[in-house]
Amino acid sequence: MTDHIVAEVSEIEDGERILVELKGREVGVFYLDGEYYAFANWCAHQGGPWCEGTLTGTFEGEFNRETLETRLNWVKEGKILNCPWHGWEYDIKTGTCLSRRSVKLPSYPVRVEDGKIIVTL
Repeated sequence: MTDHIVAEVSEIEDGERILVELKGREVGVFYLDGEYYAFANWCAHQGGPWCEGTLTGTFEGEFNRETLETRLNWVKEGKILNCPWHGWEYDIKTGTCLSRRSVKLPSYPVRVEDGKIIVTL
């Protein structure tokens, strides 16, 4: 495994990302709520450029069995990334697909040392 300096911490603000090429692979590095996340720029559906998608939220449904009422709640604002090709939604903190919980995107360890963001491949 090799460490790669991808940016200075000052280069990525909260809710932003950068795309880098490491060892011939496109990698998206995200900064969200004080944490860094690194994923392959690849959607499990048809290989789309997942890391280039829109950061948004998602709807979560509730059903009350007693009243038979349903309700949709907007949740995880800014923490869900939609693949730009077909809209598959993934949790940016885990890489897990929201509609197919068994699908998880390839991720890489990322850390900060001396103000530098380092991804390990």
